[in-house]
Amino acid sequence: MATILVVDDELGIRALLSEILADEGHTVELAENAAQARALREQFQPDLVLLDIWMPDVDGITLLKEWGATGQLTMPVIMMSGHGTIDTAVEATKHGAMAFLEKPITLQKLLRAVEQGLARQAPRPAGNGLTSAAVVRELNAEPHSHHGSLPIPHPVALGPQAEQVFVLDRPLREARDAFEKAYFEFHLAKEHGSMTRVAEKTGLERTHLYRKLKQLGVDLTRNKRAGGN
Repeated sequence: MATILVVDDELGIRALLSEILADEGHTVELAENAAQARALREQFQPDLVLLDIWMPDVDGITLLKEWGATGQLTMPVIMMSGHGTIDTAVEATKHGAMAFLEKPITLQKLLRAVEQGLARQAPRPAGNGLTSAAVVRELNAEPHSHHGSLPIPHPVALGPQAEQVFVLDRPLREARDAFEKAYFEFHLAKEHGSMTRVAEKTGLERTHLYRKLKQLGVDLTRNKRAGGN
């Protein structure tokens, strides 16, 4: 079995992931911040790292960039976040992450991501490009099973020809809402949160667009530019 490093500032997440992975026969090392993660990576040379993005000292993407710049990104890294957006997922994969998992994490999807990561046993070189469509697919995918207690999207599928795919085995309204949410999040990320430009691109009147985004549960603060619109 493998040695897996879990980096997350939340004690409950670390404990839960550790229990699950240990039950699968893996050796698990735990870090609550970037400093501990650096030390444990040097000490144990993990086969895979589960790395949280939002941490209080050094965030996960910064640590990922650091490992890549210093030649230490020699293991697959799976990013985790409870506030996943298209742009953060794209940024993570651009810098070498092999997958992006959104919290809360289902048991089934966690084990699938770990299995795929260990099978790969090598990170994707930074800068090879992940299409936004691939990330849209992953951030809106629905789990096919209710097994486990930890829902996240599937791991991000890397590759320049990745296509946008949605789960069709669900009610039409849910499928349509998932597509529309992905569609608008894509354009918001592309236009850096500019409601004016998104309205122009999508052909909607701005007030109608705003109501639509609120109805779909799109987080309007994530891509909002400093100056607003």
